[in-house]
Amino acid sequence: MAPSRLRFSRERLAGLADAFVIAIAVSLPWSTSATGILVAAWAAALFPVVDWSGLRRTIMTPAGGFPVVLVVLGIAGMLWADVSLVERWKGLDSFLKLLAIPLLLVQFRASDRGIWVFAGYLASCVVLLAASTVVIAIPPLARSLLHVDYTLVKNGATQSGEFVTCIFGMLYLVVDAWERRDRARVIACATIILAMLASIVFVATGRTALLVALVLLVVFAIKRLSARGVLLLLVAVVVLGAIGWTSSPYLQQRTTAIWTDLERYKAEETVTSSGERLVFWKKSIDFISQAPVIGHGTGTIRSLFEKSATGRSGAAGEISTNPHNQTFAVGIQLGLIGIAALWAMWIAHLMLFRGDGLAAWIGLTVVVQNFVGSLFNSHVFDFTQGWVYAIGVGVAGAMVYGQVEKSTRPAQSKH
Repeated sequence: MAPSRLRFSRERLAGLADAFVIAIAVSLPWSTSATGILVAAWAAALFPVVDWSGLRRTIMTPAGGFPVVLVVLGIAGMLWADVSLVERWKGLDSFLKLLAIPLLLVQFRASDRGIWVFAGYLASCVVLLAASTVVIAIPPLARSLLHVDYTLVKNGATQSGEFVTCIFGMLYLVVDAWERRDRARVIACATIILAMLASIVFVATGRTALLVALVLLVVFAIKRLSARGVLLLLVAVVVLGAIGWTSSPYLQQRTTAIWTDLERYKAEETVTSSGERLVFWKKSIDFISQAPVIGHGTGTIRSLFEKSATGRSGAAGEISTNPHNQTFAVGIQLGLIGIAALWAMWIAHLMLFRGDGLAAWIGLTVVVQNFVGSLFNSHVFDFTQGWVYAIGVGVAGAMVYGQVEKSTRPAQSKH
């Protein structure tokens, strides 16, 4: 094949790989099966055109290397796991999505389509919001299409988490548009933000998402606002919070259920969401103490919970494959070595996004959301949240790297 034709084919394949990542972002709020198919298609399109030397350099950096370290530890953990090979492979599957991070850091460093990934995700969430609103407004459709927690797809915790990501991405755009005196964009973004907030408050409330939102508000105020802006934000939060709390019995019930569930569990050992978490965390600490350095091996979480539940009733007799805490989920399988790698990855990614600009803010939002959410869930291992993290960090990180290279290139050319 002629060099020009070969170059053209590689460019087309690279463009196709970018398009698949955009499609993955669009599919994430809707379908796990579609996302899985698109991930396989993305890998098939990307591997023939990967910059392998660039990938090696990226893996040598903390942001690109620690995800790979976690995967390698997960593979090694299969060697000492006392469970079937099938269970070991299921456990390893939770780690593998992290390999997308260095690949995306390389792929979108050479592409200008990174912003389209986030635009596609935002647009998909807006369409989901609109479709859900229409279905809820039509009772026959609501009865036949909505899930138990009033969501059209997936569940309330996942949907509210997706909307929180979009809300804080658009908050950056609102401030930027306000500074540019672009009133049309301010109104458009503010309308979507308020609509998504209304969905979280009145329709499908994820309690973890509420905590994530509070933490991100603090981070946003520190990173982006002046003293006057912080004051205005505080007033807006107090007003909107008061309106939401007083007008939404659903929000009150979801929030106060944390304490009522704990009281019911303490009094009767009844199976409740909050009570289960306490039991899972206590058991997880015990499991880690039994094999503190290298853990019990990849894929052993369910087996350990099964053994601990034998002959017990109530919450203590529940069997889980998820300890509802990412640190515990890694520590049970890989011990303190795995925990150190996990936290090193989070810290490396926080440091990657410490700068200014939209890409850095999106990346920081994704990392903070994943970290805070992982205190109460295993968000790195969960399908949707894990892929949001991998794609968000990979694409936003590549954009940040690209911006740094562009800013230093003129200075280098003078020498």
